[in-house]
Amino acid sequence: MSTIIKEVTLSRIFNAPQELVYKAFTTREMLMQWWGPHGFTNPDCEMDARENGKWKINMHAPQLGFPNSWVEGVFVELKPFSKLVFKTKGFLKEDGAAGLEGLNTVTLENQNGKTKLTLHATLTKLDAGLEMAAAGMNQGWSESLEK
Repeated sequence: MSTIIKEVTLSRIFNAPQELVYKAFTTREMLMQWWGPHGFTNPDCEMDARENGKWKINMHAPQLGFPNSWVEGVFVELKPFSKLVFKTKGFLKEDGAAGLEGLNTVTLENQNGKTKLTLHATLTKLDAGLEMAAAGMNQGWSESLEK
């Protein structure tokens, strides 16, 4: 069992059906539009949205010191339109080692045609020098969900 370094839980209501919000996490073209905090774009993304399927996205913000910050992960559980569980690895090094790792659970609930999204993100690995990533988890996820 992994040690939890930090946890964040956020909820948002989206004026969209569950199916669309679910697809925002599982469709390459949609994920590229919103992933990452303000100032980041995503010029490249790979997506295999199935259990044990892998995903990878290039978070690009050279003005913030991140010209190519790859994040990758694997889907642990997918319940169409209601739940996603996925692992993440970020700050990838040339040898493929991750500077941080986490586990994220997203639940989606219908609320009169709108969707309540609840995200529970846990950070389970953090290399020295990346403390700003842990400190910015709440803000980073909040800004991503605003997009």
